[in-house]
Amino acid sequence: MSKKKIDLKKAIRKPFKSLRKVGKAPGTITYMGHREGGENKITVTDYSDDFCVTKDFDDVKEAFVFRDTDTVSWINVQGLSNEVEIEKLGEYYKINPLVLEDLVNTNQRPKIDEYDEYVFCVLKMLYLDDDCKLITEHVAVILCEHTVLFFQEVEDDVFNGVRDRLNNKYGRIRTRNADYLFFALIDAIIDQYFVVLENITNQIEILEEEVYNNPEPEVVNRIQRLRKEVLHVRKNIYPVKEITNRLTKTDHRLIHNETKVFLSDVHDHSIQIHETLEMLREMSMSLMEMYMSNVSNKMNEVMKVLTIMSSIFIPLTFIAGVYGMNFQYMPELQERNAYFVVLGVMLVVFILMVIYFKRKKWL
Repeated sequence: MSKKKIDLKKAIRKPFKSLRKVGKAPGTITYMGHREGGENKITVTDYSDDFCVTKDFDDVKEAFVFRDTDTVSWINVQGLSNEVEIEKLGEYYKINPLVLEDLVNTNQRPKIDEYDEYVFCVLKMLYLDDDCKLITEHVAVILCEHTVLFFQEVEDDVFNGVRDRLNNKYGRIRTRNADYLFFALIDAIIDQYFVVLENITNQIEILEEEVYNNPEPEVVNRIQRLRKEVLHVRKNIYPVKEITNRLTKTDHRLIHNETKVFLSDVHDHSIQIHETLEMLREMSMSLMEMYMSNVSNKMNEVMKVLTIMSSIFIPLTFIAGVYGMNFQYMPELQERNAYFVVLGVMLVVFILMVIYFKRKKWL
């Protein structure tokens, strides 16, 4: 009993992030993550059809001048733990405190909210690092009149393609409004989901081969880790279908009909991702069943061989037992070739039983 109590204490030693919000008023900006004290940086990309300029700032107030321009501005805020700077930005752009609260809450489920002056969207950015390890980051996007506010925890992201298109004037992004930039960022996040799902599919295929060919005990741990990863990915990606569907049907004035055509394509991608997720979930759940079934089959084969061997030696053991009783008046004991005769009988019985098992296809 005492050992269980000690293990329980170890399990709950990690502090609960939710305790940070207990007792606080709704709308209080409280960072709910594990990256406190990280680097904070504000990067602004301001562009139009004729130019594109990117600048880095240490103080969020320096980015305020881009709100009232006719150009499109992408204000990227790195570091969600800097609650003071985020509050300043929220006050200047007149963002609802409840939105700012969800913005810094890394436990927030992906969602989209529409307000009169802006559209707020929370997503999970999933990508693979150089070691193919899954990285999950909480991000938030706010679409304003001429500005897209983007909030993320760390510097790494999946927007290199968007930056290249802006800097080199590829495609139509520099000729469109802020809602197209809003679409481009969401599209880049969703496209990366395909890479993550493809990586999981490869892991499942490798594990299937190992389960069928050589189900070693350590495979069980890998299956468990994979199942947890699939559930983690599903939890963070599953709501995206609802978000993209709502974006294609919205009547918000900031999202134009020209952009809805592209958003409908993103919605198609989200449906495909949704179906792939369900398939991967079922495959990951069935891997353990495959493993247990294969192990049971191998055990049955071993038991079958042992049973056949036992069946063959049972009559031989009976003959050896009869002639091992050492009675004085056993007639065969006096025969000169009795030993060889008994061995011959035992060999014939052995051969007949092997032939019988072969005909029954048990061997």
